[in-house]
Amino acid sequence: MMSASDLIHQLKWVADGLAVPLFRLRPRPFGPGYQTVKRDTITAAIDAGLLQAGKELPPGYGVAMDERVVEYPWVYARLNNVGKMLDAGSTFNHDFLLQRPPLRGADLTIMTLAPEKRCYWHDGYSYVFGDLRNTMFGDQVFDTVASISTIEHIGLDNQMLYTGDPRDAETDRDGFVPAVREFKRILKPGGTCLISVPFGKRDNLGWYQVFDLAMIERIVEAFGATSHHVDYFGYSRQGWSRQSAEALAGATVFDVHTGKGQGNDLAASSRAVACLQLTA
Repeated sequence: MMSASDLIHQLKWVADGLAVPLFRLRPRPFGPGYQTVKRDTITAAIDAGLLQAGKELPPGYGVAMDERVVEYPWVYARLNNVGKMLDAGSTFNHDFLLQRPPLRGADLTIMTLAPEKRCYWHDGYSYVFGDLRNTMFGDQVFDTVASISTIEHIGLDNQMLYTGDPRDAETDRDGFVPAVREFKRILKPGGTCLISVPFGKRDNLGWYQVFDLAMIERIVEAFGATSHHVDYFGYSRQGWSRQSAEALAGATVFDVHTGKGQGNDLAASSRAVACLQLTA
């Protein structure tokens, strides 16, 4: 694994436009380069506790990389006593994430719409396939629910990238609401729900949508949290940084499938992300 200084040095190269092709990755499923520099960036950030409460990102962090380089370190900094955990969306279904504490050996169930090629059942993880708006789980089953870059897809066209099933080509922009309510139902009292979504100027790209502040507030309302906190991160040519919701209200995305929103800032996907910590 490269050192932190090597990472920053390489990020500076990217900022100068010398390593762009390596980082131009689809956000999901991850391209071949995901297993190299981007993986090392994420794991170094996780191991350093880079996004513990209130911490700022170093200058040049994550240039030309998508929001995963923020979301994963943010989540891991908040995974303490995970207990029985649900990965609602299969965002953690990668060996380099599952091998890191506290997920290594955890009582973890991974749920997504359809089976994926990667599967780590032999390491003790459980897999369930279905609709997150109507799960098979009983009330108050989980201590932790994490749904990272997932609910923005719920209720929209999921056949293109995830299932190939025409029945999954929906147009319900409110599909995330019943999913959030379901997360609350299956969480134990006092349990933690961690959610992240693309943030900025409200937009519907067909296969996912961008959340504005009103929609973030709707997540909190639908969940009925006893307490909550939201962190906002924005992307620019200088990399990712912690910012305010107001400063990011006009943020747009680069749609990797249509080319919409492509700019000279090397954005790989979203230009802003909202990360919510909700307590049941």
